[in-house]
Amino acid sequence: MAFEGLAEKLGNSFKKLRGKGKLSEADVKEAMREVRLALLEADVNYKVAKDFTARVTERAIGSEVMESLTPGQMVVKIVNEELTGLMGGSEERLKTPAHPPAVIMMCGLQGAGKTTHAAKLAYQLKSTGHRPLLVAGDIYRPAAIKQLQVVAEKAGAPVYEKGTQSPVETAKEAVRHAKDYGNDYVIIDTAGRLQIDEELMEELRQIKEAVEPTDILLVVDAMTGQEAVNVAKSFDELLDITGVILTKLDGDTRGGAALSVKAVTGKPIKFAGTGEKLSDLEVFHPDRMAGRILGMGDVLSLIEDAELKLDEKAAAKTAERLMNNKLDLNDMLDQFNQVRKMGPIKGILSKLPGMGNKLDEMDIDDRVLDRSAAIILSMTPYERSHPDALDASRKRRVAAGCGMKVEDVNRLLNQFKQTQKLMKQFGGGKGKRRKLPMNLPF
Repeated sequence: MAFEGLAEKLGNSFKKLRGKGKLSEADVKEAMREVRLALLEADVNYKVAKDFTARVTERAIGSEVMESLTPGQMVVKIVNEELTGLMGGSEERLKTPAHPPAVIMMCGLQGAGKTTHAAKLAYQLKSTGHRPLLVAGDIYRPAAIKQLQVVAEKAGAPVYEKGTQSPVETAKEAVRHAKDYGNDYVIIDTAGRLQIDEELMEELRQIKEAVEPTDILLVVDAMTGQEAVNVAKSFDELLDITGVILTKLDGDTRGGAALSVKAVTGKPIKFAGTGEKLSDLEVFHPDRMAGRILGMGDVLSLIEDAELKLDEKAAAKTAERLMNNKLDLNDMLDQFNQVRKMGPIKGILSKLPGMGNKLDEMDIDDRVLDRSAAIILSMTPYERSHPDALDASRKRRVAAGCGMKVEDVNRLLNQFKQTQKLMKQFGGGKGKRRKLPMNLPF
């Protein structure tokens, strides 16, 4: 996940400060030297890293910190506030014009993920009650229009395309079409190039002039590090972009682009791509990202993710069965599927406070859920509803059916029995029942 290396190094630096009852100016400067090195190793722009540590140092050697009973924690608080400010301070939403439709122009280099993220944005807008229209403005890349149509169908959004007609004319016609048919957002997927060139920029300028977009979003690949910041700067100088979509923040990126884009261009990161699914697009919250980097977690994003991706009715039904001690393996299978909807387990854990710096030490394998689900699916409906019926013969058949060992089947059944015992403590017996979480990952 993004920022793992930076989070670990910052955590080690602050651990030294927390161990001291009182801080000297030398202690602070030594810690900030380590912070600056950690930022540079994370591919943060040199000037940004230098200015950042200078601001933190200036605040940290003040009397408020030096005289504090917990000076180490005060320094972490200052770093958290400065990191948040560095990435924009607060989240930036899409602009809403007085008279719809809002026109969003997607731009960027070829391969950055414009087409996919145009569909992701349409999916997110549609899920919140809007009626987006996608526009095929890339007439140069082979099968670009077909790709947009495929991802748009998955997102449940219509596509306006006119083949190889001038993208400028297509964009103007699409806006008129949106007004006639009640689409409140128009998302224009423009053409990209392997490098910034005058021909690309001229076409983008013409589209901007023709449709007067409310937002110009630049899609950049976080894996490219400082090159992403350079691309953002070049596009901003020519188009005056309104924001950035940073992709692949779920990958093995050092995170320097996320920490540098706002400081270098003055334009905010509005969205972050965190996976390959259409639902893997998050509003970028600088304060929450700062919390993740410093190991404070991001519980709010985790809750929002759960509300968006989990089936509330199914969760309530399972919770009721848990309370009444009617749990069976069908419920367990449902919970496995619910957790898988949330994405990689490592990504879920990274949003929990205190987990950020410990994930590298943990052996986390997402395939465990898939294997457990395969075991349950190899059982008959009767066996899922009556786990006690699984004798030695049935266990051998189940193991053979899913390609695993009897020991794996026994391990799953033991896990299920432990869950049943736990549920009896919460819901069984006399007296007032304790409240259970709506979604309990087994």
